[in-house]
Amino acid sequence: MKSFLRAGTAIAGIAFAGSALAADLPRRAAPPPVFQPVPVFTWTGFYAGFNAGYGFGTGDDNNAPTVIGVNGLSGLVAPGGTAAIAFNNRRSDEGFVGGGQIGYNYQFTPGSGVVIGIEADAQYVDFGRDRNRFSVAPGSSPFLAGTQIFNPNGLSGLDFFGTVRGRLGYAFDRTLVYGTGGFAYGSGGGSDFGLPGGSSDDFRTGWAAGGGIEYALPTDSFLNFFKSSAVTLKVEGLYVNLDRGNRLNGAFGATPAGNLVYTNSPGVVLASGSVARQRETEFAVVRAGLNYKFGSY
Repeated sequence: MKSFLRAGTAIAGIAFAGSALAADLPRRAAPPPVFQPVPVFTWTGFYAGFNAGYGFGTGDDNNAPTVIGVNGLSGLVAPGGTAAIAFNNRRSDEGFVGGGQIGYNYQFTPGSGVVIGIEADAQYVDFGRDRNRFSVAPGSSPFLAGTQIFNPNGLSGLDFFGTVRGRLGYAFDRTLVYGTGGFAYGSGGGSDFGLPGGSSDDFRTGWAAGGGIEYALPTDSFLNFFKSSAVTLKVEGLYVNLDRGNRLNGAFGATPAGNLVYTNSPGVVLASGSVARQRETEFAVVRAGLNYKFGSY
């Protein structure tokens, strides 16, 4: 019995000593957390979006007025009567501008660095609403009912314009400052203020230049409806110059029967001014835009 007790005491002592040694041993360290690098933003990738803003003419709008005297031979006033009409020839390249754009950017160094790109846009414009204002001299004979009067100077607005431009800028992470310039085109204005058989819908070309600033929102922005790699907001200024040629546009009215009357017709006298179309349409646009970027983060 005593031998059994002594054996049990020895075993307990050994177990206690083993547990004490185990407590003194160093514990195995937990594995370090896996490092997740924060993605560096880059502007590289395709994008598409829309914009809206305001355009206003930058050319000289103080052109000499055009004054036309007509008598009964013209068919615009009663036989034997006379009338005088004056057009102020004031440009009206001013109004709403809106449309869309697509493009591609390439950033040489992610984060901060030089960005180059190309962009094409197409814009609706609401220009030329006041282009055909005129006045009739007091005491003149009234024009016949159904007579149509048009500005012979051919001042017309635009229905649309577009550009294809290069872009060069510098990115400060998610902020991009850039300049832009390239080819511009446009058309519209409708027929010459309703002139039957005469149209100023000629396609015009020119150039555009400007600059802007663009900022990329986080990927999880509430504006990211299309789950793109980024949503960007921009503010941009653009100058557009379109050559319109110098074609003459002599017709200025239509009789009640629909016959055209020209400034060189019998009974029509061009008292002052010019019938030459304005050579250029030049205007500036200030607009804000939103883009959805697809490609690298």
